Amino acid sequence: MSVARSKASARSKTSARPEAPTRPKASSRSKTSVVALLTALLLVLLAAGCTGGYGSGPESRSSSPSGTATDAKVLAVKIDNVAPARPQTGLERADIVYVEQVEAGLSRLLAVYSSDVPPVVGPVRSARETDLELLRQFDRPVLAFSGAQSRLLPAIERAPLDAVPPSAAPRAYFRGAERPAPHNLYLRPERIPYTASGTEAVEALGLRFGPAPTGGSAEDTRTVRFPSARTTFTWSAERGRWLVAMDGSPARTSEGEPLGAATVIVQDVTVRPSAFGDRSGNNTPFTETVGSGTAHVLRDGRAYEARWTRTAADADTRFSTPDGERIDLAEGPLWIVYDAR
Repeated sequence: MSVARSKASARSKTSARPEAPTRPKASSRSKTSVVALLTALLLVLLAAGCTGGYGSGPESRSSSPSGTATDAKVLAVKIDNVAPARPQTGLERADIVYVEQVEAGLSRLLAVYSSDVPPVVGPVRSARETDLELLRQFDRPVLAFSGAQSRLLPAIERAPLDAVPPSAAPRAYFRGAERPAPHNLYLRPERIPYTASGTEAVEALGLRFGPAPTGGSAEDTRTVRFPSARTTFTWSAERGRWLVAMDGSPARTSEGEPLGAATVIVQDVTVRPSAFGDRSGNNTPFTETVGSGTAHVLRDGRAYEARWTRTAADADTRFSTPDGERIDLAEGPLWIVYDAR
């Protein structure tokens, strides 16, 4: 409509000029051709303005992905776990925390959020091949990580997850001034394309909260050792939590409160070399989370022998008693530690 008005206005001004020569009248065929041409041009302009999609130009890509929300049920964040990275931020609000072995026998964490997402999480570190298989249990999760080896990037791109490194959401990440790099990268989850479902992430694994199984044995503490790291859980009846210690030091939140878990699962797995390594020449271990094996479930100050089974990468992990009965969890955070057998 505005295009037509502009052209009509231009014609009106031209005819009002006394010096303009008188133009011969156009034939009806010429008028029809002009109208058809203008109509076609208008349709093209309207289509271009209404159907621009993702990737059609710079304007189609938001500088901050927070404006679009994915339907992912969980947000997984790869978190640093060496001394300079502690205390971590936002770890206490994770529904599930996985403890994995990485290069040189150290440990790293994968925190999974769904029911309660903190405003800041970190320090954020790089992804590993183990994460890709582990996260297949969830329905297309969002994975926040600082980066990855160039050889691993194609596998991350093919994986059924939404990868959100700093390059994909630069406004969601920031460097803290109180720590040296690389232990100072933090994530603001509200600035990435993720909306919390409000449900517990354990439900996405096919697990549930409920009463403890019968039997078990009283246990006050359990330590899982990696070649260069160890994680200890000590039962606190007062808090109703297994208090966490990392490498012999009590783990705390960024506010100074003790970090604890309601249920701890020590899952016996095979940890083998992978095709990847770090810059120092250390091989990146791969943790096999598909298969079956033994486990110990710690809850309410007791330890229960268990079996775990995961039949395929896209299947849930099932934890059961030696008699085959399902084991339920205590209400609260779940920590799963992969112990090399």
